[in-house]
Amino acid sequence: MTDSSATGRCDCGATAGPLGECADYFYAVLAEEQADPQMYRWHAVVVCAYLLQHPARAHEKYLDVQFRLLQLYLDKGLDALLRVQAHQVARNKHGVRSGYDMAPLADYAPLPGPGSPGPFRAGFSGLPRGDGGFVSDGHQAYGRRIHTIAEATVESWRTLTA
Repeated sequence: MTDSSATGRCDCGATAGPLGECADYFYAVLAEEQADPQMYRWHAVVVCAYLLQHPARAHEKYLDVQFRLLQLYLDKGLDALLRVQAHQVARNKHGVRSGYDMAPLADYAPLPGPGSPGPFRAGFSGLPRGDGGFVSDGHQAYGRRIHTIAEATVESWRTLTA
């Protein structure tokens, strides 16, 4: 991560917001969603988008799956993503197979790259946070903001193949 006190920018290229850099927003979202089951529905999208916007903080071997999960979410919606997640969790609990089942993600483009495409047109430091937290204007509005971040993330990664 770059030193935002010197540059005012996160390593993804975003300008720091009132809470600080993207990591500060990311951890605040994670903490808030623990107490809010409706907000938690977007957890996978939040994690995938954050790690794809900050690949230096991610495990490289998982970035391809995270990129494909965001594409699935953008293509088929949150409920479809939640079904794929539930399938993976059930599969892991039963120990039937090792590794990630890529079949539900086979139709989606692999992660372009190497590298990082930032800056992104939407990121975590742009998430509004009023006195009521990240969902002070409602869960659907929060979901739309997270959707915009997911779109910006996928769009930017796709520029690496253009």
